[in-house]
Amino acid sequence: MGIITDKTIINKIEDALAEIRPFLEDDGGDINFIELTDEWVVKVKLIGACSSCSISLSTLKNGVEVVVKRAVPQVKEVVEISTL
Repeated sequence: MGIITDKTIINKIEDALAEIRPFLEDDGGDINFIELTDEWVVKVKLIGACSSCSISLSTLKNGVEVVVKRAVPQVKEVVEISTL
């Protein structure tokens, strides 16, 4: 499995994460982009309160993934690396 390094695509993902970041920060957490695989899976790391929150999976799928897919429709999934 390879990694996509196209700066235009990565910037779109980073911008999407920046869009949702204030909501995560309001709850004492944050999110970091890790990588985009050649299978179009975005890997992220939830940090702070988000890393141990009981609804973090919901936040990831219903919030982060929706925003990222809107920015980069080719993305198949957003996954949190500590759950891999």
